[in-house]
Amino acid sequence: MDLILIIVRLIEIIVFVYLGFASCYILVFSIVGLFPYRVKQAESQVKRKIAVLIPGYKEDTVILEVARHALKQDYPKESYDVIVIADSFQNETVDLLNSLPIKVVEVSFEKSTKSKALNAAMEAIGDSYEIAVILDADNLMENGFLRKINDSFENGFMVVQGHRKAKNMNNNLALLDTVSEEINNHIFRKGHRVVGLSSALIGSGMAFEYEFFKKTMKEIRAIGGFDKELELTLLKAGVKIEYLVDAIVLDEKVQKEAVFENQRRRWISAQLIYFRRYAWDGLKQFIVRFNVDYFDKVYQMILPPRILLLGLLSILTMFAGILLLVDPIWTNNTFIISFGNWLLIWLFTVAAMLLAIPRKLYSSRTLSALLTLPRGFWLMVRSLLRVKNANKSFIHTRHGIDP
Repeated sequence: MDLILIIVRLIEIIVFVYLGFASCYILVFSIVGLFPYRVKQAESQVKRKIAVLIPGYKEDTVILEVARHALKQDYPKESYDVIVIADSFQNETVDLLNSLPIKVVEVSFEKSTKSKALNAAMEAIGDSYEIAVILDADNLMENGFLRKINDSFENGFMVVQGHRKAKNMNNNLALLDTVSEEINNHIFRKGHRVVGLSSALIGSGMAFEYEFFKKTMKEIRAIGGFDKELELTLLKAGVKIEYLVDAIVLDEKVQKEAVFENQRRRWISAQLIYFRRYAWDGLKQFIVRFNVDYFDKVYQMILPPRILLLGLLSILTMFAGILLLVDPIWTNNTFIISFGNWLLIWLFTVAAMLLAIPRKLYSSRTLSALLTLPRGFWLMVRSLLRVKNANKSFIHTRHGIDP
C-alpha cells in the first residue's frame, strides 16, 4: 500500500508541477498584457516595395474575394504587388485571377506545403521587393495594414506580426475560436512585447524583410506548422519580432468540428515535434548566449493548449474535491496534494483567460459559446489522441463561411 501511495504521489506531483507551471506562465503574461505597449511611431517617407504573398491550396471559394480586397490598400499601387500562389486551383479560378491586376504563380507538388509554395513563388517573382507580407487564402487586410507594416520597418524591425482578428463569429465554435485567438494575441504577442520579448508568429498577417525571408525560407522544410520552425530559426539567430496591435488582418474562424479537430491536431503535432527537436538546443543557447527569446519559445512548446489546460484542471480539481467530501483523511495524507492547491491553479488559469479576453467580447453570446467548452475539450482530447503522423502529411483547412 505504501508503494502504491508513493507512485500516486509522484505521478500527481509531476502532473501538478506541469499544469501549475503552465497556469502561472499564462497568468503572468496575461497580467503583463494589461499594460500598454507603445509601438515606436515614425511615419516612413520611403514606400518600400511589398510583395503580398497569398498561398492557397484548392481555395477556389474564397481566393477571388481576398485578391480583390488586397488591391484596395491605401498604399501606392506601384509600391506593392498581390501575388496569389495557386496550388491545385480550378482552371476557371485561375483565369479569373489572371484577369485581375495581380500576379498568379501556379504551383504543383507531390506533397503540398506552405513553405514549398512560398519558396516557389519567390523564385518566380524575383528580387525587386523589400518586404514580404504573408497572408492565408482567407485573410482580408484592413485598410492601412501595408502602411503600418512599412512604418514598422522604418523603425528597424526585420520581422513584424500583425493583429489577426476574426472575420466571422457566426456560430459557437467560431466564437470560441475567436476568443482563443484573442487570448493568444494578448498573452503570446502583446504580453511578450510589453516585457521586451519577441511576439509569437501566427502563420499569416506577418511581414519580413524580403531578401532575409527568402534566404531563411530555403532552410524551412516543415510540412505543418512552418511558422513555428521559422520562428525558432529567427529567435535562435537573435532576430526580434515586433507586434502591431493596430495592423489588422481578418481571418476566418473554424465553424465545423471536423475542421477544428484537424487544425488542432496539426498544431499539437507541430508543437511536440519542434519541442523534441529544439529542447536541448534551447537550453544550451540560454546558458551559453543568454538567448531568453529562443529559450522561452522552445519551452512554450510544451504548454498545453488553453482549452486542454482548463479542462484537465477542472477535472482534477473536481476529483480532489470529491475525495475531500468522501473521505477527509485524504487531505491529511502526505502523499496527496490538497484540493486547495488544485483549486488555486485552476483559479489562476481562469483568471488568466478572463483577463486576456477583450472587453468587447464580454457578451451573452460569448457566455453561450463558453458553455460548449466541454465539447471543445473533448475535441482537443481526440486531436491529441490522433496526433501521431499528423505532421507527415499536409492537412488542409478548407475555407468558406457558412451561411
